[in-house]
Amino acid sequence: MDLGLTDKVAIVTGASRGIGRAIAYLLSEEGAKLVLVARSRVQLDELAASLPGDSLVFDADLRDANVPGKIVEAAVRHFDSLDIVVNNAGSTKRGAFLALDDAQWADGFALKFFGAMRLCRAAWPQLRAAHGCIVNIVGIGGHTGNADFTIGGSVNAALLNLTKALADLGTADGVRVNAINPGSIRTGRLENRIKRYEADHGLNEDEASERMAREAGIARFGMADEIARAVAFLASPFSAYIHGALLDVDGGQTKAL
Repeated sequence: MDLGLTDKVAIVTGASRGIGRAIAYLLSEEGAKLVLVARSRVQLDELAASLPGDSLVFDADLRDANVPGKIVEAAVRHFDSLDIVVNNAGSTKRGAFLALDDAQWADGFALKFFGAMRLCRAAWPQLRAAHGCIVNIVGIGGHTGNADFTIGGSVNAALLNLTKALADLGTADGVRVNAINPGSIRTGRLENRIKRYEADHGLNEDEASERMAREAGIARFGMADEIARAVAFLASPFSAYIHGALLDVDGGQTKAL
């Protein structure tokens, strides 16, 4: 199915691995031109070499307030336009609330929230001119509180609110803004948790994965390409009337409204 993304220019942050890497592959397969953003130049170069379409590598740390503007400038200089921004960068520290210090809280907001906010702000004039779109990759932890995920839950909730606020602005400016909330996706972080569960309970990988999924109230864990397909749809003309949506892609894990 042709999603109408040929020659669209997309920035994908956190593109070097996991969900971001899957997003980059699928958008490139759909004909988009990509600006790949992450801190690892080696991983980005390897990804760029494997993509079927044009791409620009931009290795930088989005916690630096000057970086988002430079990314947008590089995208426009290289490709002459900008149509799509996918904010995927950022992970936050898990742990007991009383054990988390101010630096860990500040770091959690610096990358995932402020990095996304600044990139949206820097890209907005270009997206407005192109009638483009933003897709924020957030997380189901923004819906409900969890004692072991206080930083991540707070950051995600803030980013979901920002999505709604920017969608309100985008109604007048012609910029669509949506968010995707991944559930438990088999990226490196989840694989490490599965391995720890294996060791703690004397199980093999399949048994550990199945038991952990059942404990989370789902049939199985998700795959990164399942998030990528949702991103491609939300970035495409086929979702032209979807605006300000917070889409849970979590196998039914989120029970709240």
